[in-house]
Order: sequence, then structure tokens, then C-alpha cells
Amino acid sequence: MTDQSGTLLRRLRKHAGLTQEQLAERAGVGVRTIRRLETGKSADHRLATVNLLADALNASPEDRQKLTGPLVPAPREPGTPQSAPDAQPSQLSPPFRGSARGMVPSSNALVGAADALAREVGRRWQREEDQRRVPDPFPLPVRWQQAPADLTDHAENIQRLPPGAPPQDVDLSGDVGSVAETYRRISSGRLVILGRAGSGKSILAIRFVLDLLSAPDSPGRVPVIFGLGSWDPTTTALRDLLVDGLLRDHPHLAERAPGGGTLAAALVDAGLILPVLDGFDEIADGLRGEALHTLNTTPSMPLVLTSRRDEYARAVRTAHSPLVWAAGIELSDLTLDDLAGYLPRTARPVAHGDASGGDAGLWDAVMTELRSGLTQGSVNLAGVLRTPLMVGLARTMYSETPGSDPEELLDTTRFPTEDHLEEHLLAGFIPAVYRRRAPERSDDGQPRRHRDAHRAQHWLGYLARQNRGRQDLGWWRIAGSLGLPTRVLNVVLVATLCVAVSIWIVGAFLSPWVVDEPWNLGMILLQGALFGPCAGVAFGAAYCALPSFRRGAVEPSHVRLRLPVTSRGVRPRPVRAFTARFTIVMLGGVVVGSGLAWADVLLGVVRKGNAFTDPGVLQSAVTNMLVFGLIFGTAAGLVFGLLAVLEAPMDITAAATPVRLLSSNRTTAARQFLVLVPTLSFGIALSGHVVVALFQQTIGPLAWGLPSALLFGAAGGLGGASSYVLAFTAWGQWLTLSRIWLPLTGRLPWDLVAFLDDAYRRGVLRQTGAVHQFRHIRLQHHLDRTFCDQQADPRPARAAASP
Repeated sequence: MTDQSGTLLRRLRKHAGLTQEQLAERAGVGVRTIRRLETGKSADHRLATVNLLADALNASPEDRQKLTGPLVPAPREPGTPQSAPDAQPSQLSPPFRGSARGMVPSSNALVGAADALAREVGRRWQREEDQRRVPDPFPLPVRWQQAPADLTDHAENIQRLPPGAPPQDVDLSGDVGSVAETYRRISSGRLVILGRAGSGKSILAIRFVLDLLSAPDSPGRVPVIFGLGSWDPTTTALRDLLVDGLLRDHPHLAERAPGGGTLAAALVDAGLILPVLDGFDEIADGLRGEALHTLNTTPSMPLVLTSRRDEYARAVRTAHSPLVWAAGIELSDLTLDDLAGYLPRTARPVAHGDASGGDAGLWDAVMTELRSGLTQGSVNLAGVLRTPLMVGLARTMYSETPGSDPEELLDTTRFPTEDHLEEHLLAGFIPAVYRRRAPERSDDGQPRRHRDAHRAQHWLGYLARQNRGRQDLGWWRIAGSLGLPTRVLNVVLVATLCVAVSIWIVGAFLSPWVVDEPWNLGMILLQGALFGPCAGVAFGAAYCALPSFRRGAVEPSHVRLRLPVTSRGVRPRPVRAFTARFTIVMLGGVVVGSGLAWADVLLGVVRKGNAFTDPGVLQSAVTNMLVFGLIFGTAAGLVFGLLAVLEAPMDITAAATPVRLLSSNRTTAARQFLVLVPTLSFGIALSGHVVVALFQQTIGPLAWGLPSALLFGAAGGLGGASSYVLAFTAWGQWLTLSRIWLPLTGRLPWDLVAFLDDAYRRGVLRQTGAVHQFRHIRLQHHLDRTFCDQQADPRPARAAASP
């Protein structure tokens, strides 16, 4: 800040009668920051910080302009009509610079979180653009023109003009290198990008984000891409969609913000996020009109929306309105000149011992035929190669596959229509990318495993089939896509094994020291055989009841365990976290304890030979259900409540990729196990003494001596902790179902993580934050259809799944 601005800031503060400390508290800015700004020693300050101070001081528009003048010209706030109707489009200020009237005043913590988010988003999408080989050899020349008038709002509304003011002619045409500049010409900050399937909408959205973040006058709002494929606007509000997406891909934003709530929610509420909503056409058919209506309820929110034209047009007719305040552009088809400039450069020269240049002329005959347009084959192929998707598939199949000849694409006998050509390119993509080649080395120096194309297509087809209806392929959703009976059976079997083995281990090591009776291996085995299945059934019943408390599949953990210290000056709320977790887990513990009570009764029946229908046995069963339910319910509720207090958001890079999210969840699960075993053991032992003491006079006599406390506590702690980690966490279900059950049945490979990473490297999958997606929705649909055809013919299906 300049000396003049610092002097003005000091004068305004003193005029308001505030000390630096009082101003810092009111504005949510550090005292040292204010001191450096007033003395002119801060050469690297943020526009949003200065706006926070101006808001706290109730600065006049003239003083605000003087404070922010050295950073950026005073912006016109969104939703405010232009003061001069004859203003030129180039003078229109983007609606998201600095602090806007519609934004909630942001604290220093929010500004810092927005800056960190911007850096992470930029790194992530730059890496993804490189992985998709968009710049190689150069970006395809995607161009656009203004969308039809019936798919956009009135120009007066888009330009936010007062009544009677004539709209200006704003040129929205451009190409892939000017998408950010085109957006800046839109006064409302709302843009719809339309195009046919495969026309490059998603790639354009990535380029828009990168260009906007790298601009010298970087926006106050951070552009973040959100997929809309699985959005149900009737159950999930737009704000919740944005917050959930931020928490999934950036788990550090789960940290508490000033005033309560998460940083993710605070960033959305403060208007510091510019949503780039990708894939409106992937929303379910009957929900697009409702989705458009939902978007129209927040007209002042700047956003970018991508969609195929036909689906968007139908939604406009259903909602009786386009996206309000939104301008629109429609992507154009690639031309023959575009193809002639691009495809030959994708066929690199290969040394053949002569000067012919190898494959450099691979596309010459095809381009000559396309330019002539004299045959039906050339007309069909020109119609297919109008989109970047099909051009990319053709490049992979012919420019990058030795021995292939693109002239076969002109054969009308094999490919009589454009649809046949497109299916050929889609069908040939997987064999092309999985062709045998020299093995590459992985990051640890080991050669990467070669994948058979037929098996890879079968496994990818299964993933596409299970992911039908959505684009995001999260590793935790693979197990969740299985039917409820399969998942419940998994919980029962896992819990049975964990509890039985725990009893055998504890009985073998502790019984000789704490039990007066002679050590009896047969009795220990019998105890495990009885308690294990009863506990497994109880855990299965608790799992079935989970949907009443939690919607959807088990989500990955976005937290780590640490001491509950205050972070960034934000007070944690341990009481609320403890209470919520205690209530749910206590009910589950009561169910499990009741199941163990029946096991104890069965053990008594076997040992003493009493009839199960004996009144004394039934009375003992009821008593044990009450006592064990209270013991295990109270202990589990207290321990898991404590665990909730110890949870803290992951660091900023923990979920940058699906592999990192999986790794962090594995680490979290291991730490949870190490914490749960001793605390749950101690909790069960202590709860037993308390419950028995309270009910001894009422329903006694009850026995809970030291041997019972040690044996039940140790076995319950070890068995309960392992059952929870392996059956109730996203990582545990990934391990037991995705890594064991599905490979065992031939539906997925054993090394699933390596397979997904390999598919990503080959360009079959792409990464969007912490999830994978198929390269394009059309490829996903093709693999889905192929998999269904395989299942209709059992012979290919068995061959594909064979080891």
C-alpha cells in the first residue's frame, strides 16, 4: 500500500475512534497487517483485505476508491445498473473483482482460504490439462458464436441496464485462447456454453479456469469446476451441491470458519466461489427443468454452465425461461482446415532408414479425399470429425498405433453411416491404448504390468455399468454400488470373523492369568464360535439401520486425528460433535450388546445343558440384553464421541488425487483402530462396573468381576474396533469388497488401484478432484453397452474375467 493510502487508512481509523486492535477485531484482519498497511511497509497485500477494512470503517465511495486505487480500478458492483448507458463493452468491469455488494464481508481466514484454494485449483487443472495432452501438438482450435436468442436472457438483463436504456452490442465470439476475456465482457457474470457431444465444452471449462486464475487482475472469486451429472435439485440445494463438492475435493475446507460452519460453506456464502457447472445435460431427464428453475432462484450469483444444446433447449421449454441474466455461446464444428493443420502433426516422423519421413504423410490421402467431398465415405468422415472427441479418438487409433491406416475410415462397405464410424472409433479406443508396448517403470522403479485389452475392457465395462447415471467414479462408490444384501452379508461375515478371532486371541493369552478355572482350548473356541456370529448379525442389523441416520453410501473420511487445539483462531465445537456421534453410536452399541447377550445365553445352555425354553434361561436372556446393551452402548457412544472431538480436517494436499484420498483414509483407519482398541476396552470394562452397580439391587444378582472386565473389555475392544474399521468405514468396505470380493468374482482386477491409475495414464479415465471420470460420457455409455452385450453372451464374459 502506498504512503498516501496508509495515511488515509490511519486517518479513517482515528476518525472512527478505533484502535488498531479494535479495527482488527471488527474487520477480522490481523493487527500486524493493519500496522504494516498504515506504515506503507506491506508491499504484498490483498484487495479483499483492504475491502474488509473499508467495510469496517464505513468508508465513503471516494475513500474506498483511494484505498483500493493502487490495486485495481473501482469495479462496478454486480446487479448495479450502469450509470452511463452509452458505456462501451470494454469498460464493463467483471462482476467478481474485489469486494462486491452482494458478498458477505469476508474475514482474513476466508481470504487466506480463498487464496490457498485458488493455488490448489490452478495446480490441479494445469496438471489435468497436461495429462489429457490438450497442448500436444497444440490445442484444437475450438471456436464459438453467440447462442440463439431464445436460449439466452434479454440483452438488457444481461447488461444489468436500467429501464429504457438501450443495450450495447457486445461481441461474444472468440476461440479457446480468449474464453476468459469473453466472460469479462458479460456484465452479469453468467454464461452458458452450449455445444454438441464431444465438442470440447469440458476442455474449454478447464481453460477458462486456468486463464481466469492466471490473469494479472486475478478475480476475487475462485473459479471451481463442479460436475452436475449426479445432481438431484429436488433433494439437494445448489448451495449444498457447491459445499459438498468443495469438501470432497478440498477436505481442508472442513475446518471451522469464524462464526461457525465450515470454510467451504463460508466461502460459498461470502461469494468467493465462481461455480463452473459442467455437464448440465448429464442431469437426469426429468430433473433438468427443475435444475434450471433452481439456478434461476439465485440470479445474482455469477456462474458458468456447460451443456449440450438440445438438452438445454428442452430444459428452457420446461422451465419457461432460460438461465436468467445469462449470455450464451455455442461451440462451432471443426473445419477441414482445422483437421488439415492438426491431424498430420499428430503423426510423428519415424525413422525407417529412408528420407520418407515415416508416418508423417499418414493423413495426406485422407485429407485429400475429405477436401474433394466426392464420395459418400468422405462426406461421412467429415461429418464425424467435426468434434474434438472424435478427432482425439482418430488420433489415438491411427496416429499413435503402428501399422494402422486411416484410409479404412473412407470404406462405406464397413462404415456406411456416420454412426458406424463413431462406434468404430469408440470401440477401437480401448484396444489402441492397451496395445502391447515396451513396459514403463512406475514411480518406485518397478516395471508396470501389461494389461490385456479384452480384460481391461471387461473391467472398465463393469465400472461403467455400476456408475450408470453419474459421471463421478469415486473409489468408495465401487463397493457402494453393490446391492444392500451383499453389503449386509459382508458386514456380518467381517464382524463375525473379527469378533471370533478377537475372542480366541484374548482367551488364549489372558485366560490363564485371570480365570481360576483350568485353561480350556475347546471352551475358548466355542466362545468365539458362538459370540462371533451373534455379534456379526447384530452388526449387520446396525448397518441396515444406518440409512435412517445417514443418506447414501459410506463416504470417505475427510479428517485426521489430532489433539483438539484451536486452529487459525477458530474455536472448535467439541460438545456438538460429541453429542451427535454419541447418540448414533450408542444406539448401535445397544444392538450389538443385545446380540452378545444371546451368545452368552447360548454359551450357558451349551455348558450346563439347560433347555432354551426354560423360564430361567429366558429371564437371563432378557437381563443380559439390558445389561450388555447398556454396557456396550454407553462405552461405544463415549469412545466414538471422544473420537469426534479429536478429528480435524486434512491438510490442503491430502485429497488432491483419488490415490491420496485413499491413502489418507487408510492412515486414518489405522489410527482409529489404534485409538479405539485401548479406549473401547477400558470403556467396556468401566461401563460394566457402573451398570452392574446401578442395577444390582433392581435386577440382580449381577456379576462383573475383574476377570469379566478384562476378558470382555479386551475382546470387545479388539473385536469392535476391527469390525468398525473393516465394515463401517469407506476404506474398510473398499478393502473387503472392492479389493477382495469383486476380484474374487472376476468383475475387477486384484490390483485395482494400479489398474485405475494405469487407465488414467492411458487417457481412458480423467481426474476431477478426488474422483475419476471416464474420458467422455459417450465412452462410458459405449463401455456400458459392450459390458451388457458381454453378459448376454456368457462365453466372452467368462473369458474376460478369467485370471
